[in-house]
Amino acid sequence: MTEVSAGVLHTLFHSDQGGHEQVVLCQDRASGLKAVIAIHSTALGPALGGTRFYPYATEEEAVADALNLARGMSYKNAMAGLDHGGGKAVIIGDPDTVKSEELLLAYGRFVASLGGRYVTACDVGTYVADMDVVARECRWTTGRSPENGGAGDSSVLTAFGVYQGMRASAEHLWGDPSLAGRKVGIAGVGKVGHHLVTHLREEGAEVVITDVREEAVGRILAAHPTGVTAVADTATLIRAEGLDIYAPCALGGALNDDTVPALTARIVCGAANNQLAHPGVEKDLADRGILYAPDYVVNAGGVIQVADELHGFDFDRCKAKAAKIYDTTLAIFARAKADGIPPAAAADRIAEQRMHEAAVAHRAR
Repeated sequence: MTEVSAGVLHTLFHSDQGGHEQVVLCQDRASGLKAVIAIHSTALGPALGGTRFYPYATEEEAVADALNLARGMSYKNAMAGLDHGGGKAVIIGDPDTVKSEELLLAYGRFVASLGGRYVTACDVGTYVADMDVVARECRWTTGRSPENGGAGDSSVLTAFGVYQGMRASAEHLWGDPSLAGRKVGIAGVGKVGHHLVTHLREEGAEVVITDVREEAVGRILAAHPTGVTAVADTATLIRAEGLDIYAPCALGGALNDDTVPALTARIVCGAANNQLAHPGVEKDLADRGILYAPDYVVNAGGVIQVADELHGFDFDRCKAKAAKIYDTTLAIFARAKADGIPPAAAADRIAEQRMHEAAVAHRAR
């Protein structure tokens, strides 16, 4: 056993980051499928989380990522008020070269073999069209196209939820949820970011954007000829004069030892997952007087949408649920203040309490 794989097993069985109920290793030689399905918790209901398709350097790295992502989904689903636990799957390989219909069908059969303990959806490297294929072998598949009974693109409600988190953050910090006249910087204006720009401009916010893809920036500037400006990169964006809110909407780890000291914004609220590069970063934010809205709380609109597919998708019902992210974010800030802890720690406590109460109730039945 290698040192890395021993570390993965320690995480699974012994560390505070573990506690997973089940991990399934999947292989189909005919299609080349190698996948890991991790179920962290089913205390609140069937585990729900997306399928990531990524060229991991090692199998151990893939297992570790699946474990971390599944645990994160337990907390996200709990804070979103969903009757779902947390799970995640990863498919090992470059989706641009190894993804095939045969592989996706094989993957669907593995998910189906779990009998509904895990419900899958899209994630990095997988798309609505892929879920349509998976669904041909597995009825526990969400994120499908409307033509196949699904909700389609979940980025619409993800952006709406982040917008609600921004409004709650403004209410907590400035006593007014209005974002009119506020200056908001968005790093990453892809699927989620471009919808977020629309919400902000409709309310009268000034928006500054950046993205590594020039075409994404060009599309935003063409759609919003006034009130939106672009800067060269994230390093420039976070140092922008007069910035009120910073919204990381691209890669994880955006808040780190280099970026936090440079931030000019008073609020961080964005769609990117795993924004804190390490646990000490949130204290650094608090020490600078920067309010952090926990990412897995404010970006939960997408998972709210895909969960609703299981009951016959209704957009208005989903949007009403996503709107509650405003109240949830305020409750987290209140808990953080009452307990004297950072907001992310407060969110964790609330999520853990809900999962614990559900597990106790289940054992009592």
